[in-house]
Amino acid sequence: MTNITFFTRGADIIGFEMEGHTMWGASGKDILCASLSSAAYMTVNTITDVLNIKCGIDVKDGYMYITLEDKDVFEAQTILKGFRLHILELEKDYGDYIIVKNSEV
Repeated sequence: MTNITFFTRGADIIGFEMEGHTMWGASGKDILCASLSSAAYMTVNTITDVLNIKCGIDVKDGYMYITLEDKDVFEAQTILKGFRLHILELEKDYGDYIIVKNSEV
């Protein structure tokens, strides 16, 4: 099971935490887990390397955490909201393997 928590402040997303493996398929062949990881890495890489926003980031096997500084929240909203939309659509089809939550901070 993969749990994804979006950290929000009002209408803004200020970061997310993704943890766990979906267990949808065998290790190394789990395309659902791979799609989640790919989307998360694209999101973080776009924020940090394309938008050049410095973030708090922690990445380990089966775990990713990112938070933005208050001054940079506005610039990253489009990519973060697109990521959340993508994840919510996957949750509709694979709800037994993905849980999405929001946490107001």
